[in-house]
Amino acid sequence: MSNDKTLTKRRGFLKASLAVGTGVSGALTSNSASAQSNTFLEIDPWTKTQGATFVNPPYGLPSKYEKEVVRRLPNPAPIFLTASRTPIQNLHGIITPNGLHFERHHAGVPDINPDQHRLVVHGLVDRPMIFSMENIMRFPSESKIYFMECSGNSAAELKRSANNTAQQIHGLISCCEWTGVRVSTLLQECGIKPQATWVLAEGADGAAMTRSIPLSKMLDDAILAYAQNGEMLRAEQGYPLRLFLPSYEGNMSIKWLRRLKLGTEPWQTREETSAYTDLRENGKALQFTFKMEVKSVITQPSGMMKLKSKGFYEISGIAWSGNGKIRRVEVSTDAGKTWQEAMLQEPVMDKSLVRFRYPWVWDGAPAVLMSRAVDTSGDVQPTMEALIKTKSANTFYHNNAIQPWQVAANGEVTNGR
Repeated sequence: MSNDKTLTKRRGFLKASLAVGTGVSGALTSNSASAQSNTFLEIDPWTKTQGATFVNPPYGLPSKYEKEVVRRLPNPAPIFLTASRTPIQNLHGIITPNGLHFERHHAGVPDINPDQHRLVVHGLVDRPMIFSMENIMRFPSESKIYFMECSGNSAAELKRSANNTAQQIHGLISCCEWTGVRVSTLLQECGIKPQATWVLAEGADGAAMTRSIPLSKMLDDAILAYAQNGEMLRAEQGYPLRLFLPSYEGNMSIKWLRRLKLGTEPWQTREETSAYTDLRENGKALQFTFKMEVKSVITQPSGMMKLKSKGFYEISGIAWSGNGKIRRVEVSTDAGKTWQEAMLQEPVMDKSLVRFRYPWVWDGAPAVLMSRAVDTSGDVQPTMEALIKTKSANTFYHNNAIQPWQVAANGEVTNGR
């Protein structure tokens, strides 16, 4: 999107916001009235004392007043915990803090000494090689902002489970700056034999998590990531080394990466046969549906929140696509009867989250809020009915259907399924 178009959209958004200015002023009336009180300028107790001189512990932590903004477990939680979800309804912008990035692991989080960790590259290569972390970090590096989404994100909605918040339903999505070395750099160092078309990636965790990946993807934008948002990976995110495959379902970005083997065909591992396949109506399973499709969700307001009074609200959310950039996001406040274009907040990047915003004056009547995204490939986020019709009633993975939020007359917001 050009700067001129962005400026025009921004002006249009501001014009719409000004048009609902009476709603804003109405919502602020009580606050303005309190300003007339004699106690308004009283000195607060925290202004009368010396503040802390050093944060303890030395690694900075959020304010104690933000203690509820944490990753949460599935509902209901399984006996062996394998995932936690990002509180997307509490975040701003597009970057997920490292401590809030969703987790997914298959045999717990291993404790790996980076000095002892090794990456083996073998199979159909000219020179099989073993790399230490020191070796890898001496190669030219790059930093890219990408989203990561578990293919099981939002799966509960397909089964009409009783999940309530944006975090519970859609919290297996995060977006970070990833730093590392291009996979293609290491593969070129080893030399690729002409007949190689697939790569087996294996993790060093107790599950030895393995997936088959097209060589073309590994030579495109795949990264051997060792840092996230400016610091070394967290243990639960694959420390000291993980594979990162932009736009592909999250489980393919193998954590604690220990091995890359080049071959001529997929290895048909457990995680691409008994799991992470799409069951069709005829009982057959579709394999290798790697890319995460165009999707969006309103995060403010969303499930379990409450609008305290009538007036102006900014509807906000996130959108993303594995097929490129987000072209536009539309918002409906009447259950999809009419749609209006939202403003996309810069930057709008390839395979990254984008924040959208839309001005809305709530009149106190029941409403249903929805968003739908369109990407640069032309794909449009579907309704749940259209998704099931296109795929299957047996579909579990890759749910990118539109999410409705029901706003009641008392302001309570609930899952609109």
